[in-house]
Amino acid sequence: MKFLDLVRLVAGNLSRRKARVALTAIGVVIGTAAVVILVSLAIGLQQSANEQLYGIGDLTQIQVSPSYGGEGGPVVSVGGGGGGGGFPASDEVKLLTNSVLEEFRAIPGVESVIPREYLMSGALMKFQKMESYVNIIGIGTDDIADLGDSAEQGTTELGRGRIVIGVTVPQSFYDPYLRPGQEPSPPPELFDQQVQMVVIKYDSNGNEIRKNVALRVTGVLTETRGESDWTVYMPLEQVKQLNEWSQNRRFNYNKDGYGMVIVKVGDVDKVIEIADQITAMGFQAFTPQSFLEGINNFFIVLQIIFGGVGAIALLVAAIGIANTMAMSILERTKEIGLMKAVGATNRDVLAIFLGEAAGIGFLGGLGGVIIGWLASQGINVLAMVYLANQASEQGGAPPSIAVSTPLWLPVFALVFSTLVGMFSGLYPALRAATMIPVLALKYE
Repeated sequence: MKFLDLVRLVAGNLSRRKARVALTAIGVVIGTAAVVILVSLAIGLQQSANEQLYGIGDLTQIQVSPSYGGEGGPVVSVGGGGGGGGFPASDEVKLLTNSVLEEFRAIPGVESVIPREYLMSGALMKFQKMESYVNIIGIGTDDIADLGDSAEQGTTELGRGRIVIGVTVPQSFYDPYLRPGQEPSPPPELFDQQVQMVVIKYDSNGNEIRKNVALRVTGVLTETRGESDWTVYMPLEQVKQLNEWSQNRRFNYNKDGYGMVIVKVGDVDKVIEIADQITAMGFQAFTPQSFLEGINNFFIVLQIIFGGVGAIALLVAAIGIANTMAMSILERTKEIGLMKAVGATNRDVLAIFLGEAAGIGFLGGLGGVIIGWLASQGINVLAMVYLANQASEQGGAPPSIAVSTPLWLPVFALVFSTLVGMFSGLYPALRAATMIPVLALKYE
């Protein structure tokens, strides 16, 4: 029997029993719609979480710190003198020396290795009558763009006496002479302005000693919702000199090591692999990608669970299809005998009844996909309105999506429901195919 003839015959048989087919297909519609809605919800939650969590950092960066108790590398026993980079004393620390940085650069896939240091003393930044205590980081690169940041104003390039600030740094400035009841001054416009940074240390008697440093703000970074938003970036060498002044000792990175190193990877898919290599070398490696990967794994499990809940409804529908096909075979026993008497083979009869069962699954799946997609869009609209109201009340940014239905999901649901229908009708179809023509024609 040709395939087109089989399709026409199956369609004709189903059209003669519209009510029974519709009632049987309703179960498939409910199951398929449940699969589409629940899996779409899980995918939407995953995309929303990824969008909200992307601000935790550049996914191509690995933050490497010295490893306490490390083995097989530049290890120093630290006593009262203290190690480099501002790390506390420990019995053993595997240090991030310049030779180690060269080892990192030699790893395939690493684009750049950038050391960084925090300013180890208090720093007060002053502009006109306003001031603020700020987070200052020295970066071993001439351009902050190497870290993946961009400038909202000015440039990302660094130089001696030049700083690049995060977008929220001006908001931390306040007027120390503000009288009670007086209106606070708006955040200052710092771009291309000269500011004074006061570095503070204390002598052995507890007396405060201050050092004034004149700096020009040459750039303001674009908001990332990460560390860079509230950070003031300076050249690493200048921060090193200020640390030496505040700590009253010289720093030698070949012996003391850096406090932290940023390893920039070219391909985000290789970040976890390279982080594992760095960890195997005895250092502490953290990357936002590993955190994001854990979140994605959770949502994949959630998709499987949600899909399983919908599959249970499809299983119930499969029992209904099997029952409908069994009853249909009993009613059409003489018809089966007649088909065999005029030359239909067992394979032809099997194909007809399997086609009818698959057709019920396909029709139910098609209806379920349409209803599931429409319901998902409705849920998405309602959820976005609710989340937007919540975000406005809390002062945050709402997610761009709540429910997402990728193209593969309705295609998969339609194919799966068709296969469920076909396998549900397998036993009744085998019974029909193995009937003896003479007995079938005599059946009352």
